[in-house]
Amino acid sequence: MLKKRKVPHTFVIVFYIILIAAIMTWFIPGGKYSEEISQVNGLDHKEMVFHFTENNPQTWQIFSALFDGFVDKSDIIVFILLIGGAFWIMNDSKAIDMGIFTFLRYARGLEKYAFLRKLGINNVIMVLIMLMFSVFGAVFGMSEETIAFIIILVPLAIRMGYDSITGVNLVFVAAGLGFAGAILNPFTIGIAQGIAELPLFSGIEYRMFSWLVINTVGFTYILVYAARVKKNPQYSPVYEDDAYWRSREAENVTELEVFKPKIAWGVYAFITLSLTIFAYLYPSTTLKIGNSATTFPAIPISAALFALTGVTSLRRSVHFFILNLLMFTILFLIIGVMGYGWYIMEIATLFFAMGLLSGIANNKNADEITKLFLEGVKDILSAALVVGLAGGIIIILKNGGVIDTILYYLAGAMNEMGKFGTVSVMYGIQTLINLVLPSGSAKAALTMPIMAPFSDLIGISRQATVMAYQLGDGFTNMITPTSGVLIAVLGVARIPYEKWFKWVWPLMVILILLGLLLLIPTVTMELNGF
Repeated sequence: MLKKRKVPHTFVIVFYIILIAAIMTWFIPGGKYSEEISQVNGLDHKEMVFHFTENNPQTWQIFSALFDGFVDKSDIIVFILLIGGAFWIMNDSKAIDMGIFTFLRYARGLEKYAFLRKLGINNVIMVLIMLMFSVFGAVFGMSEETIAFIIILVPLAIRMGYDSITGVNLVFVAAGLGFAGAILNPFTIGIAQGIAELPLFSGIEYRMFSWLVINTVGFTYILVYAARVKKNPQYSPVYEDDAYWRSREAENVTELEVFKPKIAWGVYAFITLSLTIFAYLYPSTTLKIGNSATTFPAIPISAALFALTGVTSLRRSVHFFILNLLMFTILFLIIGVMGYGWYIMEIATLFFAMGLLSGIANNKNADEITKLFLEGVKDILSAALVVGLAGGIIIILKNGGVIDTILYYLAGAMNEMGKFGTVSVMYGIQTLINLVLPSGSAKAALTMPIMAPFSDLIGISRQATVMAYQLGDGFTNMITPTSGVLIAVLGVARIPYEKWFKWVWPLMVILILLGLLLLIPTVTMELNGF
């Protein structure tokens, strides 16, 4: 009998990719695009010009790249550690277990409605969750923020009878589908259209259509897979790995003792007072959604709602108070991101404070909270480490100076092609580049100054070029090992990369082909804004 081949550890796979990247720097010439300004009819004309540079082969740097990778991804690494520690404190209270049980019990109550029962109440729940995160991805480019939700939705998926891959799909993949649709994403469409000198968020009608098509295909694929796992749990490629999550399921959660420590009322008073002060300091907030903005008293309203719901939840049990705290943490995350430009540091701080306050409300002393936090950090440490390791891939390619050269050679492949052929090659180039440069903003800054003028020469709308960038930037974020967010998500969910790759690649093929089909109307039809 043949011995079953053992799949290498995720750390080993990533290090192999670092070695391959280093080898590439020996055979690919060095090169760099630089911006040059010339005078055209008395006006400054900016142009990206490629220059070959000296080759910079990487050797011993494969080891220093690990250090540089940790430095480069330090914000995500610290974010993961703080999130892990905070949620471990919260999990100790069994509040999330109680919340999942209550949610599922309520969902089962909806089965009395024939229409919902026919659709499948679990399907309705999953679609609503995925739709929410897809909107977040399409409107404000939700990406790193998904890491924090994995700890909530993976246990929810397990409790519903699915697996950790389904839990990741509910948040990370759903946000990725929205990110690819990019209706109003300022970090991709906003930057790309600005560089291409197009009206901001123009062509939104066709993008909304594309977003709907992408979500329909993606959600259907996920629901079909989830149904198979529900029917046969061992169909899941991570069935054995999910033993960790199944072991953490609350036992007899319905019998959790009602617990109302006096200190929880003190936490409630402290938070209410703090929110009242913030409401006074920030009486109105301008929430930016794409190119539109709405100003209203978001913080005062939220503070008043917390004051009301905090009392109601505490009268039931501290478990519901902590759940209420989690809900308002997410609410303020949305307000912070859309109204005040929050990013990883602010979000990590918000969840860290949530964890500490949850521990205090649960009547834990300082030493107990510290111990729980360290246990959470230890539990999630491997996820943080692999993010730093994966960051070394980009460091090698950047230091080797080969990223711009690869782009230069790929751009040359577009000469003497028809309109659809050219936009297809653009799409292919953006997709390939995204495998090594997953930052949408960086890729827009690198490629659009080249692609936009080139599209003018061959008679393709600049909007079609932006669309090729948008779709090429979106899908492969869900599979590329150079994405710190993907690696972090898989680490938190405890899904080995090789198993995720095996599961997700058929979906990637479908989505990439779908993206190619969605590009056809951009060069064959008269579309508004194109």
